[in-house]
Amino acid sequence: MNKQQKWLVAIAAGAGAAGLTYALWPKSKIPKNAIVQPFDKKRYMGLWNEIARLPNRIEKNLKNVTDEYDLNDDGTIRVITRAYDFDKNKPVEATGKGKFTGPETMGKFKVAYFLPIYLDYNVLDIDRDYNHAMVSGNSLDYLWIISRENSIPYEIRERFLVKAIGLGFDVSKLQWM
Repeated sequence: MNKQQKWLVAIAAGAGAAGLTYALWPKSKIPKNAIVQPFDKKRYMGLWNEIARLPNRIEKNLKNVTDEYDLNDDGTIRVITRAYDFDKNKPVEATGKGKFTGPETMGKFKVAYFLPIYLDYNVLDIDRDYNHAMVSGNSLDYLWIISRENSIPYEIRERFLVKAIGLGFDVSKLQWM
């Protein structure tokens, strides 16, 4: 390969990397003041059921999604996600690692299932008993409503939806499980 061809390959690779970065970069970030504070990490630990979500590639074809959160001795969070993949007709499981990105009294941390790629996890609302929560990723493309139970009371559902709309989420696209 001559010098000119090497330059063309380098330019093409740079353009491809820039395009990929732009495609994955959040277009609208979650405002810091939208994240739950104060947040009680110990009360948040345990099993959560997915009640609704915005469609996303990560969970395509998955149903019966649960997440179990446990505090590790080093302060990180072990996250075990279980689901059923209806296309493959089998259960799936992934174990991730979470870590707080600021004060542990704020519902903001990052989770990695494939180190070192960490994804934002923001607790946007939670009921006073820590039984129902609304969480998001780093943009308006990722939103989940989760519960300790398999359902959510109407008044809490409406509260979460009003808040999500106020933040700019398109709740008409929510998939109810």
